Amino acid sequence: MAEDTNIILTGRDDEGTIEIAPEVVEVILGIAAVGVDGVYQMRGTLASSINQLFGRENRGKGVTLHLEDGRLSADVYVYLNYGVSVPKVALEMQETLREQLLYMTDLELAEVNVHVVGVVPEKIAKIDPKDLFEDTEDTEDDE
Repeated sequence: MAEDTNIILTGRDDEGTIEIAPEVVEVILGIAAVGVDGVYQMRGTLASSINQLFGRENRGKGVTLHLEDGRLSADVYVYLNYGVSVPKVALEMQETLREQLLYMTDLELAEVNVHVVGVVPEKIAKIDPKDLFEDTEDTEDDE
């Protein structure tokens, strides 16, 4: 995020202030993005990969927030599954992220920039070389 300050929700009358840490917004957007069909995973950094090895998952990885002139925007970096429509998934991500953030925090995103950094192919089952030329038909002996 451009600033290290909390996001203050405005429009509240004499009820006190509500401050949200930018990391919380990143986590909300990260979880919402992974929930979109066609998204394989979010792009992480070396530090988040090491933390994941130790069992600590960074749910906000792959999301960067920017607050400029009172406008909140997000950059989301994702890997998609092979075979999905990239524009369709990206548009669904933009819509889902805007809706989830508005619902959970009453904040509106001015922009959601989706960066597709890779496509992950389906995992193909390994072929056992011993079974490569095996006859797959069951042959019965004529009695």
